[in-house]
Amino acid sequence: MNREDFDILKTNIIYFDNGATSFKPNIVKEKIMEYYSLYTANAHRGDYKNSMIVDQKYEETRRKVKEFINAREDSEIVFTSGTTEGLNMIVFGYFKNVLKKGDEVLLTESEHASNILPWFVLAKELGIVIRYIPLNENNEVTIEAVKNSITPKTKVISLAHITNVVGDLRPIKEIAEIAHDNGILVVLDAAQSIAHKKIDVRDLDVDFMAFSGHKMYGPTGIGVLYAKFSLLDKLKPLYYGGGMNAIFTKDGYIELREIPTRLEAGTTNIEGIIGLGACIDYLNMIGMDNISKYEHELREYLIDKLKKLDFIEIYNENNKGAIVAFNIKGVFAQDTAVYLDKYNICIRAGNHCAKILNNVFNVNNTCRISLSFYNTKEEVDLLINVLKNSRNIYNEIL
Repeated sequence: MNREDFDILKTNIIYFDNGATSFKPNIVKEKIMEYYSLYTANAHRGDYKNSMIVDQKYEETRRKVKEFINAREDSEIVFTSGTTEGLNMIVFGYFKNVLKKGDEVLLTESEHASNILPWFVLAKELGIVIRYIPLNENNEVTIEAVKNSITPKTKVISLAHITNVVGDLRPIKEIAEIAHDNGILVVLDAAQSIAHKKIDVRDLDVDFMAFSGHKMYGPTGIGVLYAKFSLLDKLKPLYYGGGMNAIFTKDGYIELREIPTRLEAGTTNIEGIIGLGACIDYLNMIGMDNISKYEHELREYLIDKLKKLDFIEIYNENNKGAIVAFNIKGVFAQDTAVYLDKYNICIRAGNHCAKILNNVFNVNNTCRISLSFYNTKEEVDLLINVLKNSRNIYNEIL
């Protein structure tokens, strides 16, 4: 789908590492270059024409994000550097100020580091307790497991929508309903889902959400923090400086601006914000439902082909995300990645920033294929043919 929109694909690269970052369509690059070539200025700083153009496009992107995820207000959208910063802002800007010693936070062992490490730090600082929702035989989160994990001390459930290794799609809407019935807040890491399926924050009823632009065909260094306004308004800034204050005096008095401006201190990634707006237009043009349908069919095709190779072990055959985790039996994951690279095939190998997942898979490193709508069955066939010849893998990489 739409391969002609990505110049890099003309280099004959086969790129199966979209979970790490995605390629950028021409329209995103063009909009960024327009900013640098035609109206470069800072945002919310000047009273001249170029600055006002930047202000307009900056806030236009905020509105596009609001509509893309169906938030209630533009003011519920905060621009960040990515999912990691967004999750850190949630943990240290909000929950650090409301959680107390003994309060429990529910995670899973398949979460990304960005949704685990901040909670670990908070546990050391405040004495909160981290507990893990057990996964089923397919390494999925079930409603029953969530219910059984909740105690009177549970205050937060923080989960990825789709995990970056297992690739399982969590029943977030149902989890949020259970959580709210028990007075629990829900944090959603949408880094691996935002590019692959339509997300409606009002339908899911999540309290906080974070995602990155670069995984959804936008620029690197830009992301979004969403929160319900009543919660976002209580989130304390992690950074103080220009743009986010209304007034300060030499005796130390500070008056901050309204949400979301007070959470966007300093000069933000303006080119990234403009590029993010372009990529949202692009995804809307293709249609998120069309993307989901195509990627699901492509994953089914890939799984069917891999299952016919008796030397391949698949770790997440039945999951619904655009991710397949596998290994060549008896071959170190990184060696497989180096071998495939000789044929211009790019995959991810390692623990994928999910270092405690070995407790689930019973293996430290896996190969990961993460698909996009610009991948094709022909590319899958080329991958399979190269894997069929991998018996000489060590001769080729040594």
